Amino acid sequence: MKLIIAYFRPEKLNSVKQALYAKGIYSMSVTNVLGAGRQKGFTETYRGVTMEVNLLKKVRLEVGLNEDKLDDAVTAIRDGALTGKEGDGIILVQDVAKAMRIRTGEESIL
Repeated sequence: MKLIIAYFRPEKLNSVKQALYAKGIYSMSVTNVLGAGRQKGFTETYRGVTMEVNLLKKVRLEVGLNEDKLDDAVTAIRDGALTGKEGDGIILVQDVAKAMRIRTGEESIL
């Protein structure tokens, strides 16, 4: 089993969800986060004070799945989140040692 963690622009969330749905992947967790990467932020002036904004709004998407759907999921997330500009995000893949459904106690549920 694998866990995909992806960080990308908030405005691309619907595109990513639709791309995953098209591949038959419906289970996911979504969190709004702040982060810094190569994009480095921007500078803005507010009421005469110049402020440097280093932490930008991103979405963190987590998807747990079996290895046979891994390539489809990664491709769907990339295609849905892609704008071609710096700050598009990153996709991380981790191994999952064990998964259990709380209600039934069933293991290897993904």
